[in-house]
Amino acid sequence: MSQDPEAQLALVLSELKEWSFVAHRDLTAALPALEACTAQTVARWAQTGRDLFLHDRDGGKAFLRASPGLARDVGAVDVWTEQARGFLAFRGSWKALTAYLAGFPEAVRVLGLDDARRWGDVGLEWARRHPESGAVFFETNVAELAAGRGFAGAWEVLGALADLAHERGLPASLALPGAIKVRALLGTEGLRAWLTRGADVLKAGRLRGEAFFRLEGSDSDEALRAVLPGFRTAEHERFLALVARAAFGVTPALAPAGLTVGPPAFVETDGRVLFVPPAFPSREQALAALLHHAGHLHFGTYEQGAIERLFAMAGMTHPPLDADQRVTWRPLFALFGADLVRFQVLFDLCEDFRIDARVQALMPNHVPRLCALATTRPEGPAGAYFDLARHSLQVLAGQVPPSGPWARLLAPEADLTTAWVEARALYEGSALPALSLACRDAAYLPGRSPNHARPVYPRATGREEAPEPDADPRATPTTEPAAARPAPVSAGHDPDMELPPEDTSGSGGRVGVGKPQPAAGGTRRRRLQPPGEGLPYPEWDYRDNTYRRDWTRVLERALVERDLACAHALMARHAPVLQRLKRAIQAEKPRRVAPQRRQTEGEELDLDAAVEYVADRRTGARPTPRIYRRRRHLVRDTGVLLLADLSTSIMQQAADGEGRVVDRMKAALLLFARALEEVGDYYAIAGFASKYRDAVSYYPIKDFARRLTPETEAMLGGLSGRLATRMGAAIRHACVRFGESPAARRLLLILSDGRPADYDDGGDERYLHEDTRMAVKEAAEQGIHAFCITLDASGSPYLERIFGRGHFLVIDRLDDLPRRLPQVYLRLRRGA
Repeated sequence: MSQDPEAQLALVLSELKEWSFVAHRDLTAALPALEACTAQTVARWAQTGRDLFLHDRDGGKAFLRASPGLARDVGAVDVWTEQARGFLAFRGSWKALTAYLAGFPEAVRVLGLDDARRWGDVGLEWARRHPESGAVFFETNVAELAAGRGFAGAWEVLGALADLAHERGLPASLALPGAIKVRALLGTEGLRAWLTRGADVLKAGRLRGEAFFRLEGSDSDEALRAVLPGFRTAEHERFLALVARAAFGVTPALAPAGLTVGPPAFVETDGRVLFVPPAFPSREQALAALLHHAGHLHFGTYEQGAIERLFAMAGMTHPPLDADQRVTWRPLFALFGADLVRFQVLFDLCEDFRIDARVQALMPNHVPRLCALATTRPEGPAGAYFDLARHSLQVLAGQVPPSGPWARLLAPEADLTTAWVEARALYEGSALPALSLACRDAAYLPGRSPNHARPVYPRATGREEAPEPDADPRATPTTEPAAARPAPVSAGHDPDMELPPEDTSGSGGRVGVGKPQPAAGGTRRRRLQPPGEGLPYPEWDYRDNTYRRDWTRVLERALVERDLACAHALMARHAPVLQRLKRAIQAEKPRRVAPQRRQTEGEELDLDAAVEYVADRRTGARPTPRIYRRRRHLVRDTGVLLLADLSTSIMQQAADGEGRVVDRMKAALLLFARALEEVGDYYAIAGFASKYRDAVSYYPIKDFARRLTPETEAMLGGLSGRLATRMGAAIRHACVRFGESPAARRLLLILSDGRPADYDDGGDERYLHEDTRMAVKEAAEQGIHAFCITLDASGSPYLERIFGRGHFLVIDRLDDLPRRLPQVYLRLRRGA
């Protein structure tokens, strides 16, 4: 071949014209962009485009089409041309090459040309080892990777990944996106510990490992929270709850918020629950934030009447609600157009001032604590808002006399609408700079945060004190007529808790107890629920030997009671039992490994598959190269849904010990949840109760996809009894909820204290017994094993007919329930 560059270029053009119209067109179109380059450079570039096209058509087209932009924006044609030639060394390179070409200009801008070349070399090495890892590397944002420290910053992540890729075979495509976030959260040393832990999890199971590196799995969450710097809220949750209770007389429901990269540590709320970050910079900031946001719940920021008046002032007839009946705030701020962020911060500032004044009256150290935290003024436009907020604290501290909006917000009658009015006055009368969403968060003082970051459930007018753990919230019947009570307005509303006692016409007893009692033959008729409410299910009528189509309706409702303090007290009381359970659980965790054959990657060759692959290739076929074996730990693929009977009878006193049935049930459910968190199985918890066939309430407490949280524990601690026990409909709905579990083996564990019964069973005990038996049979046909644990000492005869011999357990000593429930599940799990 001639060494003349122009002859080389002509040869390439001639070859491409003969081989591919598309390649020839793309190369010809790109040539003008390289006219400033030397003939040698252009010839080398053209040869690279041709070779890449012949190696991989998609990669060649990507190179030719990206060249004009690279030549214009970067120059240095020789650099990226030579690096592009590196992609000729392996198959399937087009995706990584395309990402490299797209990312190289950004790499030059952030790192400089020399370090961009090093960046490309690192990515090429990864791509040769694992093409998908190379593609993910080149798609990664270079500025985030460098974190403002050039290639040295990038190498903090890349070096840690390279070590584990070499030592443990960790694919960078899996770990790199999460590693950048973790480095920002924990630093380099924390990153290495997280990556090492992730490699161990990946070795134990591919799915668990992938979830770990996506920062979605419980393994990753625990690993991160264990090494978070600062004041970790999970370790001090009880302390924070006690402080809030000391201030406001009630314990707010606390739930962990997601892990976020870097400051600020913000508390958010949906009007019911405070979502606290996993860690605060300090204990003082944690206390300030908790008291401030609990004050918003206590002093009416999310009170329904105030919200309605506020939207009326803004010209809206009613607050907009989302699908969960939560108020969405954005229409309020959208009234201010491009200036909506500026007004939102001012509105929050005024309402925060009002709330902190009220909290200060209860906790005299609250405002001094906020003042001590507000020391570091942010740069840019946020600094002016920070200064205004700090001035408002000086007013509260008595350092500056109150005047103007501050005086009006301190008035006893001030509420959310007052904050709106004063915020509008500040907005229209001040010269504060425009504020973008990117710098909004820096405008808030430590301990404060945006009040409207989440849609909220409106809170009922007036504050309601939470019941004590031993108090029955329905002990004093209401005298208000049922017709006068308002209709439900949110998913958390539970009409069953508001029904007055009444006579019943079935065997369920006066208020639907689970154990049979003489019926009080009432003949009063009732109106059914509207047909559109709830999900319809059939019910078996043994008398006609047929199903009644769409006869029952199940309504999913949220439990409104919360008592985290009760949950903590129960767990402390049963701590020895939990320790024994944890030791037993260690024997349940998988240790044996089993080979997976015919994999696309693995630790060793699958000899049979490799022979078949070679034979197919030689016969002209195009087989998939699944020629490897890898080993994984055997894991029991088991999912369980625990369905608890919440009929009124659980509120009665225990016959064989102190306290009530419900207290043993709470402890049993808490120990069950803690045990399954240790085992790692998929599990869900729900409760049910009923009042007539068209009002069967199903209460989701924990879903399969969620971990055990303080919010869930608070719901379990607040359980109470209500109404009757239409078990068949609840079982059918629970079977539907199993669709959310990825587990192949499914167990429905039913915890009850009595026989199936309801107000409208006509006094025929057998009717709902037979329907429940058919519901259990339907579950078995779906591959769901139903097992009942009952506290009814006389339940053996009817339970054997409903569930079958060996599929139920009678616990005749109530104090044994907390210990026996997790043990029963572990025994059933071994037999699954």
